[in-house]
Amino acid sequence: MRELDYDVAVIGAGTAGIAAHRAALAAGARSVLIERGPGGTTCARVGCMPSKLLIAAGAAAHAARTTGLFGIRVSGVTVDGPAVLRRLRSERDRFVASVVDGLADLPEDERLGGTARFESDRTLVIGDAIRIRFRAAVIATGSSPIVPEALQGLGARLLTTDTLFEIPDLPDSLAILGAGPVGIEIAQAMARLGVAVTVIDAGDTVAGLSEPELARQAAAIFGADLDLHLGAEVRTAAPDGDGVSLHWIDRDGREQVTRASRVLAATGRAPNLDALRLEAAGLRRDEDGVPEFDRHSLVCAGAPILIAGDADGWRPVLHEASRQGRIAGGNAAALAAGRPVAAPAPWTRLAMVFTHPQAAVIGAPYDPENAGRVVGTMDFSDQGRARVEGTNRGGIRLWADRSGHLLGGEMLGPSVEHLAHLLTYAVAHKQTAETLHDQPVYHPTVEEGLFRAMSKIVQST
Repeated sequence: MRELDYDVAVIGAGTAGIAAHRAALAAGARSVLIERGPGGTTCARVGCMPSKLLIAAGAAAHAARTTGLFGIRVSGVTVDGPAVLRRLRSERDRFVASVVDGLADLPEDERLGGTARFESDRTLVIGDAIRIRFRAAVIATGSSPIVPEALQGLGARLLTTDTLFEIPDLPDSLAILGAGPVGIEIAQAMARLGVAVTVIDAGDTVAGLSEPELARQAAAIFGADLDLHLGAEVRTAAPDGDGVSLHWIDRDGREQVTRASRVLAATGRAPNLDALRLEAAGLRRDEDGVPEFDRHSLVCAGAPILIAGDADGWRPVLHEASRQGRIAGGNAAALAAGRPVAAPAPWTRLAMVFTHPQAAVIGAPYDPENAGRVVGTMDFSDQGRARVEGTNRGGIRLWADRSGHLLGGEMLGPSVEHLAHLLTYAVAHKQTAETLHDQPVYHPTVEEGLFRAMSKIVQST
């Protein structure tokens, strides 16, 4: 067996792993990046980029059909499914190639291919050919789609986000399990492209929203374009001709059956940890099987091993994975050199959903039992710029402490991807609603809606 020695071994060449490897090198460590394939990052290959390409196609079709609001008549709108998916894959492949090309440029002694597993808290083996001794390691193995037990055994009739974007044509109908961010994004895009979509979710919220009124509005808005069932549970699924039949129970306990050409599992992703043999490294694991780790330093309990990105199951979004990778790589180099590790505070939580209207969750979660909060609200239905654009749906909910310091909020509406950033920065910098409200805001913009919600907090503090 070939024997190799490194200061830092990084397992996984996705967003977090690439960032960790670069950070370790920058800190002066001799680092190796191990990838079992296919690489190219979850975001670029099967996540945020292909899904946004599908959303963009759906938005174009929807815009063409709904110009009547502005007195513009468009007729004969058709969707070429294979063309939609060809463009999606072409652009997706371009994003993936930019990542893969960067990996190919690494020196041979900095990258290895194969499936790594721990032999001890200081050694890894790749297959039966290579043993790596390390002073510190970073787990950045990413995640894989969760397939509910009821859907297993459906073969090609079952889609996940790892396979959805490879289909040659749009299905006539699609059943989706999960109304979270991924499920509802794909559901709306597919519905706008002419697919008959049914969404089934055991919970009571859509798009990750938890504030009751915004969650109610979201369900009504998205439910107008597709068949949405919340509080429902799929019991069984079986092949039915060239499609699938789902047997499920609605929120009132009634048995229901839905037939669709394909079914998509959009019930989340699980960290890729099974192949690592974590027990050999002496790592303590939580009830979900994830190594216990410090959320500041990302160091795991029990060994000089760190974990970052989707593999830790904490904040599975690209900007968090990239930052965690940088922290983990730098701290792995510090451990290898016997230096103290850094423990930066986590970023303010920021999660977005790119539906129309968009949704976002920022900072501290909704907590109706917290008497120490002041809540600011606004409704987009009569917001000037939103009415001009015909996008006047949804609202904003902000919460602050009694002194007016902003804590977080939830949003559903137009341009939320931009408004959410403004709130995130305000929360991160511990600004008060009064301080932010005393800033210029141009008219007419949707930012005026955010400032309207701020004014409600100012008036209450």
